[in-house]
Amino acid sequence: MVSREQKRGSLKEKFQLLRSITNSHAENETSIIMDASKYIQKLKQKVERFNEDTTAEQSSSEPTDPTTPMVTVETLEKGFMINVFSGKNQPGMLVSVLEAFEDIGLNVLEARVSCTDSFSLHATGVENEDGESMDAEAVKQAVTDAIRSWGESNDPQS
Repeated sequence: MVSREQKRGSLKEKFQLLRSITNSHAENETSIIMDASKYIQKLKQKVERFNEDTTAEQSSSEPTDPTTPMVTVETLEKGFMINVFSGKNQPGMLVSVLEAFEDIGLNVLEARVSCTDSFSLHATGVENEDGESMDAEAVKQAVTDAIRSWGESNDPQS
């Protein structure tokens, strides 16, 4: 049989886990729950935005060439979220995009890449401390230019 103290200790551990997951600095349980609720709302908004962006990208990409990559850049609190999608796997494109990040002084903190049938890159990056300040449009332009240069150098007609 589990004692009250063990249950209380277990509950306290769970609150501490919830506190750490949601980056809460609250001390009491009610505040931790409120912070967790706000955190969940932010996650829901991010998912909704992602779904809207994905739907918009898919609807705008249907009539166009599936090999033409789409680039979106979102400004985060500290850095950028960069998404590149192409309906067809594009060997070598990842290298060009990563080189573009390096050229503009963007440090990649986290990235997910899929190159099976299509090409998909979701990356989070921050600018170097010694680099010039940049905005989302500059990042998007640098990535788009890198993809365009890569495409021209890999075009079988050239």
